Amino acid sequence: MNIGIKDVLYKVRFFFIPYLILIAICLIIKLSYTREEIFFAINARNWPWADSIAQYITDIGDGFTTIGLTLILLLFNYRKAFVLAGSYALSSGLVAQSLKYLFDAPRPKLYFHDQLSRIHFVSGINQLSYHSFPSGHTITAFSTTVVIAYWVKNKFWGLPLLLLAVIVGYSRMYLSQHFFEDVTAGSVIGVVVTVMWLWWVDNRKFLKSLKWEKGLLKNR
Repeated sequence: MNIGIKDVLYKVRFFFIPYLILIAICLIIKLSYTREEIFFAINARNWPWADSIAQYITDIGDGFTTIGLTLILLLFNYRKAFVLAGSYALSSGLVAQSLKYLFDAPRPKLYFHDQLSRIHFVSGINQLSYHSFPSGHTITAFSTTVVIAYWVKNKFWGLPLLLLAVIVGYSRMYLSQHFFEDVTAGSVIGVVVTVMWLWWVDNRKFLKSLKWEKGLLKNR
């Protein structure tokens, strides 16, 4: 039996429906305010405690978390490890990096080079200058959480998983590494590419064989 896109979206409905509402809000914000207004509105709201945790939250989307989860899954289920690795490679690797080098957009540090005194930078964070669009961390966060939301038995987990991805995306703006549109576009790429990937994977017969349900610690 073939799986359709609607079947994938139904399984992640508690992630996807609130996400659509969130994207609609993001579009309204983008149409109502300039890039500068949005950036400085976010940047002006900073606190010492947030400075301390933002740099750790943002690491959830740096790829190492997803790679670590993939390696753990490899011990128990080859298929799930392949699915997660594939979603990361396709969304954060191929698509994200291609777009980053295609647009080669300046990051806030370079874009606002004549207004640096206005920007709150978190101490200890290496501020990059190029390849701002889209946000790779955000793509990774949304891609990984969509996959997990697809797998979990209790589909209500889709909502906290969405919240986690949103927090990671927000951390990229809080740390002055990305603009609002970088993060918004990154979330769209992460969700759309991953949903398409899950649809494609679930229609591959060879991945449904019993050997794919084994793992390095589960050979029987």
